[in-house]
Amino acid sequence: VEHALAKFGAPIYVRHEIVHNTHVVEDLRARGAIFIEDLADVPAGATLVFSAHGVPKAVEQEAQARGFRVFDATCPLVTKVHVEVAKLAKEGYEFIMIGHKGHPEVEGTMGQLSQGIYLVEDEADVARVQPRSNKLAVVTQTTLSVDDAASIMAEVKRCFPHVREPKKQDICYATQNRQDAIKVLAPAVDVVIVVGSQTSSNSNRLRELAERLGTPAY
Repeated sequence: VEHALAKFGAPIYVRHEIVHNTHVVEDLRARGAIFIEDLADVPAGATLVFSAHGVPKAVEQEAQARGFRVFDATCPLVTKVHVEVAKLAKEGYEFIMIGHKGHPEVEGTMGQLSQGIYLVEDEADVARVQPRSNKLAVVTQTTLSVDDAASIMAEVKRCFPHVREPKKQDICYATQNRQDAIKVLAPAVDVVIVVGSQTSSNSNRLRELAERLGTPAY
């Protein structure tokens, strides 16, 4: 977004908050970035940036059809999940996605396919999945609780023993590292303060993890 503002000048349109970080978003807004959810709010000929969370295929196609100059700022770790979904779908796989309903990353990943991808938010959801195919793969949102994802994954493997897992886990290394740090830190302190945005999955997972370890967290 900074490069686009420097090169093309304001306004630059961004689909969804570029990252779930209030300070970053407010700084960019002050410099002429306009954050939108619906491409109908973008005028003809505009420059459009896709947020780090990624977008559904339908949004990519609409942006192309309407002739916007598009910069795709999808995080490479999210793109890896999209590529995996596209590749395995061609081989006839259906998918279980472990993630939070309504999160833009989940909407982007699920929107890579028009059907055959089932969202599970907890272990109880797994039993409700009724795939049409016996070829089933699992992908996850990149910013989940590592422990929660592991327990849901265990339930997926129990219900669907032949499920195909990613070669390398989908959870982002930065997410993993910060959760590991909380596990060391929380038992040694009286309170944990997470500096982050309330819309951030990462920030919320860190607060929850500290509280799960018995330390008040905000």
